[in-house]
Amino acid sequence: MLLTSLWHCRRHSALTLIVMVAFLFPLPASASWWNWWDDEGDNGGSAASGERDVIFVGNNWEGTIDVIDVASHERLGRINGIPDKNKRIAEIYLNPVELLFFQAIKTFIGEGHHQFVDDMYSSNDGRLLIVSRPSFADVVALDIASGKIAWRFEVEGYRSDHMAISPDGQQVAVSASTGKVVHILDVQTGEEVGQFPSGNSPHENVYSDDGERLYHASIGHVFLPLDRDPIKLKGERVFQVVDAHTLEILKKIDMKVKLEEAGYPDLSPAVRPMAHTPDERYFYFQLSFLHGFIEYDMQDDRITRLATLPNLVPDMPIERYLNDSAHHGIAMNDAGDTLCVAGTMSDYVALVDRQTFEYRIKTGVGEKPYWVTTSADGEHCYISWSGTDQVSVFHYASGQEVARVDVGDHPQRIREGKVPQSWVDDQGSLFLP
Repeated sequence: MLLTSLWHCRRHSALTLIVMVAFLFPLPASASWWNWWDDEGDNGGSAASGERDVIFVGNNWEGTIDVIDVASHERLGRINGIPDKNKRIAEIYLNPVELLFFQAIKTFIGEGHHQFVDDMYSSNDGRLLIVSRPSFADVVALDIASGKIAWRFEVEGYRSDHMAISPDGQQVAVSASTGKVVHILDVQTGEEVGQFPSGNSPHENVYSDDGERLYHASIGHVFLPLDRDPIKLKGERVFQVVDAHTLEILKKIDMKVKLEEAGYPDLSPAVRPMAHTPDERYFYFQLSFLHGFIEYDMQDDRITRLATLPNLVPDMPIERYLNDSAHHGIAMNDAGDTLCVAGTMSDYVALVDRQTFEYRIKTGVGEKPYWVTTSADGEHCYISWSGTDQVSVFHYASGQEVARVDVGDHPQRIREGKVPQSWVDDQGSLFLP
C-alpha cells in the first residue's frame, strides 16, 4: 500500500522511488585525477602573482561562477564551473542508475534544470576555487588561472550540496545529500581526511569562528510531495554539533522535540540556513515552510523565541514552496544586532533587529531570493535573486541597497574569497559571457 501511495502522489514518477533507494545504497566516495578528453588535469600548483578580494556567485543552472570586485561591485569575469561537462554527461549516460538520478535531480529539485554549481570557496592563496556540483555528485578544485580541474572528489550517493571551509582554509566540508554523510576534504589535494554521519539529506554546514566545531543540519526528503502526510516520510532531520578535529558528534538535537517543548509542535523540524551571534550562544534557524525563524540558546539547549515575518503568498499551497523553503537564506552583521533574511517565496529581503525582532521589508527588488551572506567587513549583506539573475548588496545600518549586479542563470550561493590578480588582468582582453 505504501508503494502504491507513493506511485500516485502529485509528483508522480517512478523516479521518486529510485531516488529513495539512494539513502540505502550510496555510491562509494573517491578522489580522482584525469588528464584526457577535457580540461581536467593536475596543474602543478600554478602560483598567483598577487591576489584580489572578490565575491563569488554560483550560477546553479548555468554552471558558471561570476566574480565581482569587493570594493567597486564591478563584475570582473566569469569562471566555467563545468569544463568537463561533456565527459561527465557521457559517463552518466553509460550508467543507467546514475542517469536516473541525474534526471531525478533535474525533475524534483532543479525545477526542470540540472544543478551544475551549488557552493564554492577559494583557497587562501586564491589559486583554487572549490566547487560542489550537485548533478555530477562531486566536488572539484578549479585552478583559477588556467580554468582546469586540479582535483575531483566523488561524494557518496548521487548528489553534493552545501559546503563550508575551515577558518584556516585547510579543509572543506561537503554534504552528500543521498549519502547521509558529510565529507571533510583537504583543500589542496582533494583527499578525504574524514567524514561523519548525518540524517536524511545533509544540508547546511557552518564552522565555528575558532575552527573547533562544525554546526550541521539535515533537512529530510524535501523532494517528496508528502508535506502534510501523517506517515511522515520526510526522514531523519537533526541538528548536530561536531568536533572539527576528531569528527565526533558532540551534540545531536532532535528539533522536533525542542519545538514541542517550546510550544511549537506544528512547525517543521527541518533546519535550513542558519546564523549565530558573535559569541555563538544564540543561533537563528530557518525551518521548512516557516516565514520567519527561531532563536535557539546553545547554552541552555532550548528554543527561546519565534520570529514571524510576513507571508506575502498566503494563498499559495505549501506544496508549491521551492524544496519546502518559505525562506532560504539568513545572515547576521558583525555587530550581532541585525539579521538579513531572504523571504524566498514572498520575494523580499528583511532586515530584522535581533533584540526586538522588528523588521524592515524590502520588496520590488528581485524575485526568489535564495541566499544571504554577510560581507567580510560585517556591514553589508549580499542577496542572490535566483529568479531575476541578480545579486544585491544591502547596508545593514541604513537598510539601503547600495549595489545590484547582473549575474548568470539562477544564482544561489555567494561567498567572498580571492583570485589571482593576473587572472583579473587577463579578463580585460576577453569577452565576458
